[in-house]
Amino acid sequence: MKKITIYTGPMCSFCDAAKRLLTRNNAPYNEIDISSVAGAIDEMIEKANGKRTIPQIFFDEQHIGGYDEVRALEKENKLKDLLK
Repeated sequence: MKKITIYTGPMCSFCDAAKRLLTRNNAPYNEIDISSVAGAIDEMIEKANGKRTIPQIFFDEQHIGGYDEVRALEKENKLKDLLK
């Protein structure tokens, strides 16, 4: 299974929804809270090609996007294959 990293922030309903979606799909993830980890926001922006919204989700080093993109993959039954 791929290493999943999710950049999140406080009081973010989309972050919470993305974490629930990953958990529901038995996909363990590493969460980085950009409000409490020094340098995390700059790291996220660089890795996400300038995107500043949260969550930003990565499978290994592949940028997937935010909640909407991961949810679309799940609805299209493509998420499990991408996680392999």
